[in-house]
Amino acid sequence: MSAFTVRALAPDQVLSVYPLIREAMPDVDLTAWTDFARRVTGRRSHNAGIMAAWREGRSFPCGLFCYRVDKTLAQGRVLIAEYFVAVDLLDPKGVLTALVAELDALGRRLGCNAVRSVVHGEDPEIAGGLVAAGHAPEASLLLKALAANAAARRRHASSVRAH
Repeated sequence: MSAFTVRALAPDQVLSVYPLIREAMPDVDLTAWTDFARRVTGRRSHNAGIMAAWREGRSFPCGLFCYRVDKTLAQGRVLIAEYFVAVDLLDPKGVLTALVAELDALGRRLGCNAVRSVVHGEDPEIAGGLVAAGHAPEASLLLKALAANAAARRRHASSVRAH
């Protein structure tokens, strides 16, 4: 039996995982995280959300991933998971193993034909854990920030912090 349980994050738990999301995305501020997470966790549809892992007997999560279901031309319904975090002093691989097992189970429950995992940053443990579970490179993912929109977002974040 696993020492970890993985379940959907409730809207009232969004703040408790902010330190975890900062591990995966250090530049994300609290306002951006809470806006995103409350929107995703507050949906009635199960086609998007946040799954979090708890060590048995602990009150704070030690891992998470965000997900959404999309329809693609090649695979049909695909579970897309990203922003993986697995932090546990005693067993970080155990957290990741529990999260990856939930990825497969969640994909099946949602009627998906495949799981696409997006690993942000340079985290060889996350990527290695996914590869060990059967995930393989599929494509190159490229991003170009649009300067005007990025500048507006930074101004908004600065004005929110100032108040």
